[in-house]
Amino acid sequence: MTEERKSPENKPNGFKFNYYWIYGILFIVFLALSFLPKGSGQATSWNEVRDMAIKGDIKKVVIVNDRIVEVFLTTEASQQKNYSKAQKQDNVFGETEPNFSFEIEKGYFNNEIQTLKADLVKLGKNPNDLVIQYVSQSDIFGQLFQWVFFIVIILIFWNLMFKRMGGGGGAGGGPNIFNIGRSKAQLFDKDTKVNISFKDVAGLEEAKEEVMEIVDFLKNPKKYTDLGGKIPKGALLVGPPGTGKTLLAKAVAGEAGVPFFSLSGSDFVEMFVGVGASRVRDLFKQAKEKAPAIIFIDEIDAIGRARGKNHLQSSNDERENTLNQLLAEMDGFGTDSGVIILAATNRADILDSALMRPGRFDRQISVDRPDIIGREQIFKVHLKPLTKLAGDVDVHRLAAQTPGFAGAEIANVCNEAALIAARHGKDIVSMKDFQDAIDRVIGGLEKKNKIISPEEKKIVAYHEAGHAVAGWFLEFADPLLKVSIVPRGVAALGYAQYLPKEQYLYRTEQLIDSMCMTLGGRVAEQIFFGKISTGAQNDLERITKLAYSMVTIYGMSPKVGNVSFNDPTGEYGYQRPYSEQTAQLIDQEVRELIDTAYNRTIALLTEKKAEVESIAVELLDKEIIFKSDLDRIIGKRPFDEDEHITATIAAANQTDLEKDEPAKIAEATVETENVEMNNSASPETEHTTPETTESSEKTEKSEE
Repeated sequence: MTEERKSPENKPNGFKFNYYWIYGILFIVFLALSFLPKGSGQATSWNEVRDMAIKGDIKKVVIVNDRIVEVFLTTEASQQKNYSKAQKQDNVFGETEPNFSFEIEKGYFNNEIQTLKADLVKLGKNPNDLVIQYVSQSDIFGQLFQWVFFIVIILIFWNLMFKRMGGGGGAGGGPNIFNIGRSKAQLFDKDTKVNISFKDVAGLEEAKEEVMEIVDFLKNPKKYTDLGGKIPKGALLVGPPGTGKTLLAKAVAGEAGVPFFSLSGSDFVEMFVGVGASRVRDLFKQAKEKAPAIIFIDEIDAIGRARGKNHLQSSNDERENTLNQLLAEMDGFGTDSGVIILAATNRADILDSALMRPGRFDRQISVDRPDIIGREQIFKVHLKPLTKLAGDVDVHRLAAQTPGFAGAEIANVCNEAALIAARHGKDIVSMKDFQDAIDRVIGGLEKKNKIISPEEKKIVAYHEAGHAVAGWFLEFADPLLKVSIVPRGVAALGYAQYLPKEQYLYRTEQLIDSMCMTLGGRVAEQIFFGKISTGAQNDLERITKLAYSMVTIYGMSPKVGNVSFNDPTGEYGYQRPYSEQTAQLIDQEVRELIDTAYNRTIALLTEKKAEVESIAVELLDKEIIFKSDLDRIIGKRPFDEDEHITATIAAANQTDLEKDEPAKIAEATVETENVEMNNSASPETEHTTPETTESSEKTEKSEE
């Protein structure tokens, strides 16, 4: 797409006619006619009329509806100098206008006429010479105005109501009821410039290649059809939130050079029956008229959910009708070529099977969380707008310290780093700002003013020391990065941050070690205080979830067996796919698994009680300690670690320790409440000490 979009400055400023102006003009006209004086003659009063009648200057008096008095003078009187402004004229209807007119109260004129005639008799004049006429006239303009005013009010209300219901945006989605069935898709064509291209999409090389191939299908179809191939009908972008599905679609719109229709799945949903199906028909009609074209439907699960799963819905479900129409348009009897459908969702497991079959969505493009190489590329893209970067900013180190981060989270880290640097009055963005930004994105804002009693602080210190020591002496635990008892986020009073490996498969012993490490905080409280607190709430939630996953999903329980009761599509509904006896066995196995891990952790921390106490004392003194501090206090970790991870931890610790005022270490260091930064398949390894309220987890990455 090479042509620039026409800017508003280049649009002509000429007169533009609007039909609403006609309504306004008519309204003003009828309003004026309604409130203007009924008579057009010169206004006067009854006393003046009485004097003119006694003089014999009045030819006749017309009483209209007992309200308006119209006075007609004789020819001689109308030519007099003092009556020169009361000349009679003919109106547009050929009728003679009165010389004078005025309004009176109803019933008032009858008594005055009798008095006037009596006065004429006293003066020796014939009262019958004064002609009095009573006329009844209907107020046509007044009644017409009332009807028109009523109709205008109804039209305005009608227009506003359907403008709200039908919406004013989209291609053809006008503000009245006649456009309510029109598609609300936004059209990007040669006159609309999209500034995003494939070079702005980083870390998704495989997905980008497939999407780029779709663009090439439309640009060079003969290249593929000469070999007998057919252009795919559609491609489904599947992946977790924030991984770049919509960004890929924007890049397609910027690169395709063909009409691109973009809308959300919820745009088909309306309160009226049949509107969704009508919008689907109109969307594909517009796309076929502009073929070759691309249709992008974001969050397609809004209308693409599997049919028949909800037994509570009505027999004539509007969403299912919309889905049926979409299926027919994508690969029905009367479909045409030249239109490719792109769709995005993070809930592919709940989509209807008919929507997923080849011929409709021929390709499913996985847009997963990037690995370390992909994160490094994404950081480079988002660092470009930051024009003032310090020399110590290491992109590779940032990528290594953010495992499991999606593209949206990395963009947020870069933005937060710039904001933090500006907040502290810096001229450049340094590595320290990025460390703070990572902690800010993951763990939330540091609660510097949160008041914690010395007793609570001591409990938190021993709790976190238990996590640290348990992970230090467990072979398959993730390497430690830092431990903190500085409150952060909504309810976290402390945390231990780990740097998980980039892996996708986990063995039983790895998961059990992770469970023991998570229980280290509760066990430390039990050993040193003989009591337990609510601080382990988040830990217990995660180990319970992990234990049930091991038993019911991964088949890691010998008694339950190699079965998996995972139901991502909701096929089982509210019914469990196993008997009550199996449910009891599952509960028993989960409890036994957690009890075994708990007893193992008690034995470990009882043996390493001195180490736990040493680390707790150090935490109470410094509030934040790093892996180097643990090396100094309790010695090197007895298990070999990956050299790359060790170097990353050392670099991160060094960045945190480079401060002008060591005494403010608790205020300036970059902690992370959440260590669920592992890849999408890794179990949760966050270790926080929340208050009684649930600790906020940034990104859920459980095995389930």
